[in-house]
Amino acid sequence: MREFGYERALDVSGAVALAGADPETRFLGGGTNLVDLMKAGVERPGRLVDVRELPLDRVESTPDGGLRIGATVTNSDLAAHPDVRRNYPALTQAVLAGASGQLRNMATVGGNLLQRTRCGYFTDVTKPCNKRNPGSGCPALAGEHRNAAILGASDACVAVHPSDMGVALAAFDAVVTYETADGPGELPLADFYRPVGDTPHLETALPAGALVTGLVLPPAPVAARSRYRKVRERASYAFAIGSAAAALEVRDGVVQDARLAFGAVASRPWRARAAEQVLIGAPATGETFAAAADAELAAARPLSQNTYKVPLMRNLVVALLTELTEEAAR
Repeated sequence: MREFGYERALDVSGAVALAGADPETRFLGGGTNLVDLMKAGVERPGRLVDVRELPLDRVESTPDGGLRIGATVTNSDLAAHPDVRRNYPALTQAVLAGASGQLRNMATVGGNLLQRTRCGYFTDVTKPCNKRNPGSGCPALAGEHRNAAILGASDACVAVHPSDMGVALAAFDAVVTYETADGPGELPLADFYRPVGDTPHLETALPAGALVTGLVLPPAPVAARSRYRKVRERASYAFAIGSAAAALEVRDGVVQDARLAFGAVASRPWRARAAEQVLIGAPATGETFAAAADAELAAARPLSQNTYKVPLMRNLVVALLTELTEEAAR
């Protein structure tokens, strides 16, 4: 491991100033992803700024009925918070589906948003990877790509984003807040992650040196009737091969509102807007749910080893929406 400096930030402005003074600085939260990447030689920061003790560790209600979640809130505390469990149950379920209990006790909301892909070519510094070394190529295209992206990928990169939490946040229109030397800013989660294109190494739209301070969940009554489901290759702690967060409001057998997002199918949590358009105003039936899934997956471009993800996601969407409909009818 490369030698690096370490400093503990006492306030947000101080943390931002430290990062602005050195472009090789990285912010350290729980370290559950960054430290692993440092050990592998993927990340080689010159200095770490520890932000765990910043006053960003609260979950608070907003005046309009939403939630404000600090960047250093741990995943465990987020999942257990009564307002999250009551008003955004899919978010609690997504967080609990991700990682082990020990990791959730350390991992932070801000770090979860910024975690990097677990693609084996990215984490192996002996292999080329456009995300790690721009212009070197994407060996996953012709190599191992069983868990690669089927939506929004490009010839430059087919890696998937690993977050479970991010899928639920995408479904509920979360907004990421951050701080820079020029002051605060915010980005809707839909704009937070950059499209892959030919620059997969540019993963987010955050300004250079920005510190994520938290996120805001706007009020969404439909979110109280939501669920998250994750498909993985083993029942214990494992990354998804496909997942979905869904919320559904049905009245008199007709879908009034719907939120849907996919995980493990793209370089970012994937909001299924085409599917939502099919759902809203249509009968809450298995046929409608299948048509909605097909509308979203029409843009899928699987490779030879991950074609299974298309029927997997179709079946997952139908099952999840059917489950929500049956629950509402009780």
